[in-house]
Amino acid sequence: MKTAVIGASGYAGGELLRLLSKHPIFDVTVITAHSHAGEEIVSVHPQLQSYGQRRFINNDEVDFAELDLVFLALPHGESAAIVAKIPPTVKIVDLGADFRLHNKSAWEKYYGGTHAGAWVYGLPELSPGHRDVISQETRVANPGCYATSISLGVAPAIGVIDATDIVVVAASGTTGAGRNARINLIASEVMGSMISYKFGGVHQHIPEIEQAISTLGKDAAKVSFTPILAPMSRGIISTITAKLTKEISLEKLHERFSLYYSVHPFVVVLPIGELPKTSSVTGTNKALLQLAIDENTNRLVVSVVIDNLGKGAAGQAIQNANIISGIDETVGLLHDGIGA
Repeated sequence: MKTAVIGASGYAGGELLRLLSKHPIFDVTVITAHSHAGEEIVSVHPQLQSYGQRRFINNDEVDFAELDLVFLALPHGESAAIVAKIPPTVKIVDLGADFRLHNKSAWEKYYGGTHAGAWVYGLPELSPGHRDVISQETRVANPGCYATSISLGVAPAIGVIDATDIVVVAASGTTGAGRNARINLIASEVMGSMISYKFGGVHQHIPEIEQAISTLGKDAAKVSFTPILAPMSRGIISTITAKLTKEISLEKLHERFSLYYSVHPFVVVLPIGELPKTSSVTGTNKALLQLAIDENTNRLVVSVVIDNLGKGAAGQAIQNANIISGIDETVGLLHDGIGA
């Protein structure tokens, strides 16, 4: 399938190119980067030696009618203008936020600008049957990285927790902030330090998380979310707590989570007592989970790790593209992590 990566100069775009270089079906024929048009790909992504002397082109040079599949890896608010140029027969996975939210007011509050509408939400493991729902679509809104880790940590617990009182503290590597140069993201500022950001319930993934979780139960979910910038380049660890509403043992909860994800190859519930760490998923499309019960407060505690550029972005985008293209969701994604 003739495939394009639009906006390939960023971290997610680079990871898409890395993963797609070995994909047996998606043939990357178009690679754009508006501000880097004309430059060699390896000048921006020196790790992508397999792309040789290929160069980025301008978005305006693309003939979308010649393509079968398009990945959009653009800043939030820029996808809709490109989508308007793409024929309806071309499959699209948008890694940005433009088509994630159903609520126009939520978009205006957390992102601003014009609300472009909503596509099917591309978290295949969200609920039983959601992977099949995605398979019937041709355009997918790829979830946000924090939203992926948090929704996966909450979904199996709906029915035994109070979904109106979910508290999350999550830390992400610096690639989650994008590639634009900012003084607060240089190594001298980040290394040896941690800081909360978008503090006080203003992070843009909050309405997305609440929207996803609310589809699973009778109550509208409410999430208190505090993100932290961690001194690492990639990875997310989310710690989620929620009040238990039913008496249930840890063993039964663990069994509930394990059964929920038993048919999903990319989500692993670890044996009781084994804690997930971010380095275990670097470079993969995996999510690792562990859970506990805080008996002092009668709250469920879930720890989730993903690679923010993998399951949180590029890996999940390819998983969704596989699904809407009618091929096995694992194609091009069954590889171990990078490690130290």
